[in-house]
Amino acid sequence: MKLYFSPPSPYSRKVRIVASLLGLDDRIELVATDTNNPADIVRWKNPLGKIPTLESDDGTCVYDSAVIVAFLDDLAGGGRVIPKERDARFAALTLEALADGLTDANLLQVYENRMRPENERSAGWVSYQREKVDRALAALEAAPPPAVSDAAQAHVGAIALASALGYLDLRFEGAWRAGHPRLVAWLEAFAAAVPAFAATKA
Repeated sequence: MKLYFSPPSPYSRKVRIVASLLGLDDRIELVATDTNNPADIVRWKNPLGKIPTLESDDGTCVYDSAVIVAFLDDLAGGGRVIPKERDARFAALTLEALADGLTDANLLQVYENRMRPENERSAGWVSYQREKVDRALAALEAAPPPAVSDAAQAHVGAIALASALGYLDLRFEGAWRAGHPRLVAWLEAFAAAVPAFAATKA
């Protein structure tokens, strides 16, 4: 299999952590991509030109990160990072959706400043995205997910959250940490329990 990815991408990191936890990383070739390059192969593998995109052994391409994670979990027998039990499954998937939304809002801020000329940037748009981030972090600080003390406990929601917080550290200099001590402690426990988190740092 081939994973079209970029090392700083939090969605790529999520998939890479999952692959490691499932023991599938040695079956996946990492193919670095440049989504801004119109000639990059990822645009032929995924019409949206987005990462990550997984190309399976039979040439079928799977995207986006949530679908790739489900594909890999199924490939590994199911119930490994996406719980089978109903309540646990939907709790994990809901946390994944919140973490992915947190990442979306952060990426949109980065892209607004990176992709638009300064005179075309919208301070209101950036503020709107930052408010989403603030609300998500406040909700997670008020009720952090259960601590991950063993890699076997790391479900897709926890993996997505760790990847989202890692992206905040990467692009926003860890400013989130000062006001969210419980979430910082959660991430430190996750990092200690899941070596793949450090191994996938950009």
